[in-house]
Amino acid sequence: VFATLTTVISQTLGTLAAVLFGRTDMPAARLFGELFLWPIYLSALVLSFGWYTIYGPAGYLTLLAQDIFDGAPWNLYTLPGMAMIAGVSQAPVAYIYCMSSATITDPSLEEAARVAGAGTFRTLWRITLPLLLPAIAYSAVLNFTVGLELLAIPLVFGDPAGITVLTTFLYNNGVASARPDHGLVATAAVLMLLVVCVLVWLQGRLLGNTRRFVTLGGKATRPRPFRLNRLRWPLCLVSAVYILATVVAPIGALLVRAFTSLLSPMVPLADVLTLGNFASMLEYPVYLRSIWNSLLVSAIGGVMATAMIALIAVIVLRSDFRWRGPLHYVALFPRAVPGVVAGVGFFYAFALVPGLGSLRNTIWILIIAFTMHYIPVGLGAVAPMLMQMSPDLDRAARVQGSDWWTASRRIVLPLMRPALVACFTILFITFFKEYTTAIFLFAPGSEVIGTTLLQAWTQGEVGLVSALATLQVLVIGICVTAARAIFGVKLYG
Repeated sequence: VFATLTTVISQTLGTLAAVLFGRTDMPAARLFGELFLWPIYLSALVLSFGWYTIYGPAGYLTLLAQDIFDGAPWNLYTLPGMAMIAGVSQAPVAYIYCMSSATITDPSLEEAARVAGAGTFRTLWRITLPLLLPAIAYSAVLNFTVGLELLAIPLVFGDPAGITVLTTFLYNNGVASARPDHGLVATAAVLMLLVVCVLVWLQGRLLGNTRRFVTLGGKATRPRPFRLNRLRWPLCLVSAVYILATVVAPIGALLVRAFTSLLSPMVPLADVLTLGNFASMLEYPVYLRSIWNSLLVSAIGGVMATAMIALIAVIVLRSDFRWRGPLHYVALFPRAVPGVVAGVGFFYAFALVPGLGSLRNTIWILIIAFTMHYIPVGLGAVAPMLMQMSPDLDRAARVQGSDWWTASRRIVLPLMRPALVACFTILFITFFKEYTTAIFLFAPGSEVIGTTLLQAWTQGEVGLVSALATLQVLVIGICVTAARAIFGVKLYG
């Protein structure tokens, strides 16, 4: 139920945003599109804390609404409330897929509809939206899969209300329990893995025959924006309210809470400003260690994973290796493995396989687990550029007497440098915000920011959680801004 509600909300919001921000003449559409994407850069854990800070039972706007209206009209401690948070955090996925399709729609089809007398909204309903069906279907299966895998939102808002989903069941019986039932946890993890594998298979089959949706040919055409006329400013206002309520307010409140001892509309902000949360964070070794470990895992793991992904991509796409097909399949399979399930699997693997025990309770097990889990993400950043590169370049080197590895090292890999920079940046950000894979693997001394956030939250340290989450947002924000400004790297799509 949670995954279904999440999918419906995310697909509705993402599709509407793609059409509105990508295909109309609405003012500030590009700015809104950039802000709409921000939830995808942050972990669901940080977003959950932000929503709690602003809309929770003691949240800033909740207290304000109770004072004005004698009660808040929302309750996040329900399945619809949890799904709203998850839907907003996953809406950028649907937006990205639909935006890519919406911006390359053949304008002649929409022009034909206009010539036949159709207005803006009729053309959108009868022409544009049907052509987005492949993107909507593909992202819907992806969002449903993510909805099944989500841990932070059900843990923060579902557990206190007695609402249990499969991921919180795994967490409560495998991590939070004083006597973990490993057999039960492993069985539930296998069940989740089977369900997600079926969904990933469905994702591939769903768009098997898409020729009737093909509208991009050899002409250099650009679709004309739809004119909203008198609705331009009302829709702009609605979009601004949505962005403010779902993106700016939760993230902003979390940042403000980090610099205050208390955040309440009943207390003037100037009276509670403090750096005490950051001072407390610096006093405890576990917090500093988790920050340092996260940076190490992200940097070292990002480099190692990028190197491995580059090698896999070159073998699969630029070699005559006999087993390149099975290698490609194995490399893509981790996309069907939820983070919690991957953590459980690595926990047993490192406990049972001889020779791997020495890596337990170190950051190396996290680096290996994160790398395995996100190989498909890195391949998605590298493979498109490699497929666009003409094979004549390395063939020329082979004709001159170079072997395959020399041609790949001297010609192919240097030309892939922009894609490899993008791959490293994406993996650095992803590793830095990852926590679901780590919850079964970390130990005292190998904590990362995500696991420390969870522990601090369960102990009721709201100020420390806000300070640590603010640091995570700051690092990710710097990485995103630098990657896009300096290298021109797109961190999505």
